Amino acid sequence: MYRAIRAVAYEPDPDFGPWQEDLHVLRLGDVLHEELMHRQERSSGCGRPRLPVARLHSLLRAWAPGVLAAARHAGVDGRLPWLYAREPVPRQVLAPLIGTWADATFGDEDEVVNLEQELQAGGEAAALALPEWETERVDFAETVVSSGGTAEPLPRLYRLLPEAVAFRLAGAPFRAGGNSLRFRVVSSGTGGVDLVSWPPLRYEHRKQTWYYSARLTVTVQTVPFAERFRVHVATGVRRWATRLDVPRWKLGGATVLLDTPLPWPEGPDRGYRLMVNTLGYDWSSKEVDWKRRSPALLLSDLDIARRFPEPEELFTSPEKWLQGCQDVAAGIVYHPVLGPHEVGAGLMPRERAGLDEWIEQRLSPVLRRVADLSRVTRRNTPSLLPRSSKKAEPGSREVQQALARRTALIRALGGRPLDVELLWQSPQTRDALLTALPKVIGLAPGSRTDGDNTTSWEAGGVRVVVRSRPAGELASALQLSRDRRRRPAVRLAEAITERCAQVAESDDRTHDGVSLVIAEIAGKSRFSSVPDSDPKHALRLAYGRQGRLTQFINLPEPGTAALEHRANWAWLDAFRQLGAISPPAHRAGAGIPGDLQYAALWLVRHTKDGPTRSPARRLVAVRVRAGNDSGMVEGWDAGRAEWVPYPSMLLSLVNAGGRASTDLERDIRTVLFQLRDRPTLLLVNSGNLRQCWPRLCNGALTRDMLAFGTGPEQRLTTYGDDLRMVLVRDDNGRGEVPEWYAHDELAKIGFSEGVWAPSGDLYNRVFASTTGTPPAAARPKGLMKLAPAAGGRTAPGTTAWNPRLLEVTVLGCRTSEQAADHPVEWATLTHQLRYHDDYPPLAYPLPLHLAQLAKEYVLPLAPAGSGRAAW
Repeated sequence: MYRAIRAVAYEPDPDFGPWQEDLHVLRLGDVLHEELMHRQERSSGCGRPRLPVARLHSLLRAWAPGVLAAARHAGVDGRLPWLYAREPVPRQVLAPLIGTWADATFGDEDEVVNLEQELQAGGEAAALALPEWETERVDFAETVVSSGGTAEPLPRLYRLLPEAVAFRLAGAPFRAGGNSLRFRVVSSGTGGVDLVSWPPLRYEHRKQTWYYSARLTVTVQTVPFAERFRVHVATGVRRWATRLDVPRWKLGGATVLLDTPLPWPEGPDRGYRLMVNTLGYDWSSKEVDWKRRSPALLLSDLDIARRFPEPEELFTSPEKWLQGCQDVAAGIVYHPVLGPHEVGAGLMPRERAGLDEWIEQRLSPVLRRVADLSRVTRRNTPSLLPRSSKKAEPGSREVQQALARRTALIRALGGRPLDVELLWQSPQTRDALLTALPKVIGLAPGSRTDGDNTTSWEAGGVRVVVRSRPAGELASALQLSRDRRRRPAVRLAEAITERCAQVAESDDRTHDGVSLVIAEIAGKSRFSSVPDSDPKHALRLAYGRQGRLTQFINLPEPGTAALEHRANWAWLDAFRQLGAISPPAHRAGAGIPGDLQYAALWLVRHTKDGPTRSPARRLVAVRVRAGNDSGMVEGWDAGRAEWVPYPSMLLSLVNAGGRASTDLERDIRTVLFQLRDRPTLLLVNSGNLRQCWPRLCNGALTRDMLAFGTGPEQRLTTYGDDLRMVLVRDDNGRGEVPEWYAHDELAKIGFSEGVWAPSGDLYNRVFASTTGTPPAAARPKGLMKLAPAAGGRTAPGTTAWNPRLLEVTVLGCRTSEQAADHPVEWATLTHQLRYHDDYPPLAYPLPLHLAQLAKEYVLPLAPAGSGRAAW
């Protein structure tokens, strides 16, 4: 058993002191800013608050040697800092870049020529001359500490520091096993920075060459109550597409990285960057083109001597350009929609450890690796059923699991029968579901009636009736209007409404008790030819309006899991929707109250790219009661202002339609005051809920205090004497928690489950929760992807599964001397709630898992006649 884990994270080294560098800063200037705003207003016909500088910034980062980063609010005010650079960029470099960008953006070539000439001229005679570069000493380790004790970098460091770290890493090769990898910087301008090894590595398999690179992602992060901020470096594999198995019109937007030589004299950091572009189908021209402010559109005007890839040629011959044409190369970043790829995703822990050592060397002495985390408990799991028992024995694991499921189902049904309508397309799926049900809950085979279309079971206090019939047209693709002048959300809403009418017409209204529909539908790939035609959400909405839950199972297809396995999971997921699930008894410690209840909050956020193409914001609250009420799962019904059974809460989300609260923080306080009747553990994903509760940001946190809006901080006990609150945080798509690996004194590298914390900190409130590698994801030791090692094996085709770290912050607990809590016990309890006999370890504690999955029932529809598309 490993005793320590290591995070791939770094912090300012206090022994080194300030990390200061003299950077050169350029401001756009009031005169030039006003001129550009004037031209923008004239070209667009309306005034906008800021200049569209994203494409210009991408161009400057790639083609202006020395430019480190662009300021976040550049384009808003000419007096604000605009560019940060290691060396002043000459006027003869900046002028054509700005002029060409203005030409493409504002579309008046005659004026832009004058603008470029003015910028080139400089001096007092030029009215539009760029201001002079200024020198500013920047401390890359400059920190402010919040009132709650959390160290935060200055805001500009979120952009500057990842770039500075990336260039330190790109300045020397990573050597492993005799191979040498050099990294190129890929900046998106959003705060994080990628590095990819270049040129790509090759993998020969099935008479074809597959290309891939090592990938690093650098971000700046904070940790609650930590005295120093962090730099996280995530590791992985970047795969490159060598053929596009997709019709042109389905290419929504593929990322293309361009490697182009600079047409200017030598400069600092020359050749370290790759230029980010987007390739996609243009519906107006009916051809593949550069999209979304891609700087590639401007290259031929800036360098007429070189040949750059045309979009159509890049689409048809991606491997040719990946290998390079003369001194220009382009790589299309692989995505599964482009077809198969024989290189597996992810890196093995030993290679991550090797990269971590190299990164530590490159960042020393300005940054140091954060301290290892030590195991704080040996109680890694709750009271789970033993895995070593014979299936035929009465007390076997399978028998006990079935009994526990049936008990939970009886409690959830409350004496009512369970009515199931099974809509099938293949007889094999129908039979598999009917065979799986009695096994899952430990019943004898059911009796069939009504020409074998109805099967029922009744035993041990539960009655289940399953009525089977062909799905027919209900499971077919939605029929959407082809009028592309109308908004996609409106066309989809009309198609969903039509399917809802079909469902209502087919309803025989013979169902009673608790009603569930299990529908067999095709997988997503079957509906990919017509966007938004998947009927899944339409069926869920239609049956939800009838007060019926829905569960789906896909048609048997090559490459899918065994039908028996999928049928078992369909029933388990259906039981979860019924609230027939309960957390196992914990082993966290004696300090946990016996009558504890769990509560979880989740903010459902749908954008215009959501399941119904309509935005939505809904607060979901779930309550799970332990002790004598073990397994009682409820949800908060905002319309009725009361706790209701979990399935009733799910259906209330469907029937809420487009209605949404205008004050989500008030709704949160309302829920908190409904939890005062017994000891409560409140579980919140801070990365999710801070979207509507900004005082959950790390810099706003204070131990044992809560605050809303602009109001003052209040003791947690204001909302209940026995309330405890734990914040969990995952990657959140932004590298908010670090990658990790376990290690020991014998240099063994791997993964380990457990609860971890810094050693020797008696007042620690921040822990790490990790799970092990599931048996299905286990890989032979010694596999390497990036470089062969002595006695090792290279396996680019192997997918590396890496368990994620979950940050656990005990924000609030009892601190009185007479009855003080031990934060480690509450962190251990939160960790143990990720385990259940029926599931592999969950990403979140079970109550939070249930709250998150409620988003499946948030399906708002655009109102009829809500406008045409704006192109």
